[in-house]
Parts: sequence; structure tokens; C-alpha cells
Amino acid sequence: MSELLKNIDARTKLAGTNKLELLLFSLGTDSRTGRKETFGINVFKVREVMRTPPITAAPEMPDAVEGMVSLRGNLVPVIDLGKYAHVVSSEPREIMIVTEYNGHTQGFLVDAVDTILRLDWAQMKVPPEMLTARLGGLVTAVTELTDGRLVMLLDVERVLSETTHFDDEHLFRDIRPIGRSDALVVFADDSSVARKQVQTTLERMGVGFVAAMNGRQAWDELQKLADYAESSGRQVREVVSLVLTDIEMPETDGYMLTKQIKSDPRFAGIPVLMHSSLSGMSNQQLGKSVGVDEYVSKFEPQLLATTITRLLAPVPARAAA
Repeated sequence: MSELLKNIDARTKLAGTNKLELLLFSLGTDSRTGRKETFGINVFKVREVMRTPPITAAPEMPDAVEGMVSLRGNLVPVIDLGKYAHVVSSEPREIMIVTEYNGHTQGFLVDAVDTILRLDWAQMKVPPEMLTARLGGLVTAVTELTDGRLVMLLDVERVLSETTHFDDEHLFRDIRPIGRSDALVVFADDSSVARKQVQTTLERMGVGFVAAMNGRQAWDELQKLADYAESSGRQVREVVSLVLTDIEMPETDGYMLTKQIKSDPRFAGIPVLMHSSLSGMSNQQLGKSVGVDEYVSKFEPQLLATTITRLLAPVPARAAA
């Protein structure tokens, strides 16, 4: 399984091309449908795939958290994704995917891993409402393979929020209005948990916003706002104060959205803030390479608020043209 991921560093060149690579895995046969569904996780977030080591149970853990394992001297929480998704298995899950989100490492127990699949984000579609309802919002995007299988991209941020308390109320307690009710932030994220956190942050700051579920929707909203600015005789930066974007999103990812914004002269002067759980320095550098102005990791709303406040600070009056 180490061979499966040995070239992971080389895959960073995919960023900015609207492409991704998914590690495909299964959670076993779903008793509700009788099918063995195929799920995917972005390779960027996978550190290794291994046989499940001995797990030490810990008290007062959420139901899907099996306990802790020691990996190279570090204690890592282990989450049974099958149990979380209500896919019952009579056999212990012997495969663990070790992942990193926002500098936090955790293991995900799965039934089996398949292969790594390279796709264009345009092939990843927003899941239909019926699927979203059946899986409780656990899936953020879906795509169909040539063999007819449906691959579902997990909302890992939702899993972590509900099993590790990344979304507790105390995270927002020091966020206050900043006196910029005139400001408008357009933000995009495919995770319902992340959208809720951004929305709560902006509401606490007293800042207006337009929310989108992916980069394509955000671009459509920006086009509408640009048309509105033109019709009212204003520059777009007088209508849109800031764009906040995730990286991983179906149809159009955050790198591609940033490229579109930065290459369109109508949006000159509008800062782009990248907000992602891909917290490695390589991802931040790739964001900078496509024109991102600032980068903030997810699940840090106070840092997000501080960064937005700085980017929304009034600029000196421009000289008349």
C-alpha cells in the first residue's frame, strides 16, 4: 500500500489545473441498499495507508471514534468511517487511511482501498438531494466512472466536526462587529460545516455575504455582481469587498476560481482569501502562485476574522482619474 502513495509529492503539480486525484475505498456492503458503495478522498490529504494497528479505547469518545493509536510516537485518534456512515460490518475493518487536516492527523478505518483515480473537478458534480438526504449530508460531490460505479467524495470536515468538536461555540466567542456593514464577501465551500462556520464568523463581524457551494457557483455570483456594478456606474471592487474560497470543490476548485478572478480586469483590487483544510506549505505556495492574497486554515474562525478585518481595512482615497 505504500507503493500506492509513493509519488504523492509529485502530484502537487495538479493544483491549479482544476484536476484532482482520489483514493478510492469502500466501507463494506450497505445493509440499506445491499450494495458496496465506492467513496473517495483527496490524495492531498492522505499521508499513508496501512493495516490497522492495535487501537486503545478511550473513555467518553463519540460513537464512531474507536480510540487512539500510536504512530511514530504520536497519539492519533481513529474514526470508523463505516460506523459513522451507518454501514454495518460484521468483520473488523483492517485498513486505516492516515490523513492530515489543518495540521491534525487522524486515522480513518475502511473496509478496503481500491486505486488512485485522476479526475477533472468538472467531472465532480453536486450530489442530488435524494443522495444527500440518504447519507445525511456526508457526501459533497459525486462522479460516475466508466464502469458505471458512482464515486462519492466524503465531507471529511463534517466528520471531523462531529467527532472532534472542531465547531464548538467557544471558537467564535471573541469575534465582534468591525463596523463594515457596507462590505460584501463572496465565499465558496462545498462543505456544509465549513459554510456554516464562515457564515457564523461573518455574521459575528457584521459583514454581508453571498454564499456558494463551489467555485462555479461563486463565479456565477461574481458575474452577476459585476453586471450590477456596471449598470450602476461603479467599479466591481466598490460592490464586492473580498472573495473567500475553499480549494477542493466540485465543478471548479479554488485554484481555478482564483485564476479566473485574477485574470479578469473587472475584479482588479479585490483580495482573494483561501480558506482550506489543505494546510501544508506546498498548498499555500500553490495558492500564492495563482494570485491568492492570504491563506487561512479552516476551523480557526478567530484567525479568519482577524485576517478578513485586515483585508477589509479602508484604503487611502484614490486620486481622481
